[in-house]
Amino acid sequence: MSLTIPSTNLYRPLANAKHTSTHQKSTLKPRSTTLCSSSSPDPQPDSTKSALQAFSAALALSSILISAAPIPPASADIAGLTPCKDSKQFAKREKQQLKKLESSLKLYAPDSAPALAIKATMEKTSRRFANYGKQGLLCGSDGLPHLIVSGDQRHWGEFITPGILFLYIAGWIGWVGRSYLIAIRDDKKPTQKEIIIDVPLASSLLFRGFSWPVAAYREFVNGDLIDPTV
Repeated sequence: MSLTIPSTNLYRPLANAKHTSTHQKSTLKPRSTTLCSSSSPDPQPDSTKSALQAFSAALALSSILISAAPIPPASADIAGLTPCKDSKQFAKREKQQLKKLESSLKLYAPDSAPALAIKATMEKTSRRFANYGKQGLLCGSDGLPHLIVSGDQRHWGEFITPGILFLYIAGWIGWVGRSYLIAIRDDKKPTQKEIIIDVPLASSLLFRGFSWPVAAYREFVNGDLIDPTV
């Protein structure tokens, strides 16, 4: 009695297996690959992007021009005003203030706390008058410095530069507050977060608020700056 085992694909000689695997490798077709990219097309139109780029370029250029433009020294070009460093009334006011402080200083012991405070005040007073003279401020007949707000480039540091800084800081504070209210309006208890400030959220918005002019312009272009339902 003989037993015959039919040959199947489960059993092959080693050489045939190697040959078959090599043949299969050579006949395999390359798989199609799909590239995935995390970048999505910009939803903003080209006009909005170009407008934002133009605004950023103009802002940077204006900052460079303001900081790099040479400021000529102040002169008595305003009627009735003279440079504070040359004003006799200005020097007289300085002497009067220092004299009052010196008379108060005589009432206390040299090393006492009030005497040290008065000495510090005298140093600050002398430094303040010296800085007024160095900055080229103009004084009137009363001996007081006068601010020139006519837009003269020689007097930008008196009004325009501080005014721009004030508007920027005020806008930054307002923009951060606005962003905070928008962020908490969908919360379960938004009024509670207005009373007890969410410090982590407020801190994140605080640092992002430094670029508020660009953010405000972007929302204005997109139509998100003003609520249409109001």
